[in-house]
Order: sequence, then structure tokens, then C-alpha cells
Amino acid sequence: MKIEIKELACKDYNKAIDFAIKGMHFNRYVDNKLTLRLYGRYFLYLELERASQALAAYMGDRLVGILMADIKNEPKMHASFWRKFYVKMFKFIMSVVVKGGPDIYDEANKEMFNEYSKKAKPDGEICFLAADPTIQGKGIGTLLLGELGRREKGKLIYLYTDDNCTYQFYEHKGFERLEEKEIKMELGEKTLPLTCLLYSKQF
Repeated sequence: MKIEIKELACKDYNKAIDFAIKGMHFNRYVDNKLTLRLYGRYFLYLELERASQALAAYMGDRLVGILMADIKNEPKMHASFWRKFYVKMFKFIMSVVVKGGPDIYDEANKEMFNEYSKKAKPDGEICFLAADPTIQGKGIGTLLLGELGRREKGKLIYLYTDDNCTYQFYEHKGFERLEEKEIKMELGEKTLPLTCLLYSKQF
């Protein structure tokens, strides 16, 4: 069946949360199923608030992939008071309950961006890219990147990822690894070592 690129439909937010949880391996950070779901919703809402582009790949009516990007001087297309409120509340709860986890990750990304911005002036960021983990070999991520490249031709785009994700995909698509930083996330009694990565590409 042909894959079409459209705007992300509200009815598919829960499916997008599933993609985020599985594709980004959030289960390695969070053990409780309810907390995992709440964190997946927080992540999706956070990126929706930032995004000026929310591209979705569909096979018929079935959502099979999603790409969100924040491009300079483009309006935020999916801003919502309630999503913003959820993000703020969840972030506050995390700051109280979890010490040494997300803050360390965010700080590493900031440090990498500071170094990157000394030698480049990016036009935007890919905030989130994920495909249906049950579908293989359809080139969904490639199609989504291709559509973003068509819309944002000539622009310099960067993204954050880490070695807990399939970062090799970006290397195969011509992204260059420009920064990396080793961290250790303290998540309750669990310590998770990670290599944070920043990639960049001129479309």
C-alpha cells in the first residue's frame, strides 16, 4: 500500500506515543507502565509545542511514522494551553521525584549545542522522528526526511540523539556527527550510562 505524507491527526496522538516509547526505548528509563505512558505523553506534547512541522506517514488511515521539526521563523502549528499545562506539571513532578536524570541529559544537549553553534548557524532542529516498529523495510523514516528536505531545501538542520537509539540511521542518511558527550543518568536505584550525540545536515 502506498505511503502518504500528511499532517499528524489528533486521533493518532496515542499511536505516536507508542512509537516514541518503543522507538526511543523509554522502558530502559522507566519501569512502571503507567509512568511510562505518562512520560511518553509528556514527550509528545513537549515536541508538539515546539514543532513548526509535524509530518506524519500514513498507509491508508494507519499512522506508520512521524517527524517533528522546529524551523526558525515558522509558526508553531500545534500549540495548546492544555498540552503546555501538562508539560509544565509533568516537568515539575519529575524535578521533585527524579534527581540526576532528565536534567543531566538536557544539560549535555545544551553543552553540545553551545559548541556546535560556535561553528554553525542552524536553521532548525528535528525534534522527533520515529516509525512504526512493527513495519520493516518500507523506508518510512527516509520518506519523512525526504519530505522535510523538500520543504526546507538548503537549510541546515541538527538533531539530538544518543547511543540508546538507532543513531546509525542518521549517518546512513548523510548526517554528520559533530558533538558527543558521555553522561550517567541516575534514575532511582538505576544508573544508566549514555553517549549523547548531536548530528547535522544541510538539506
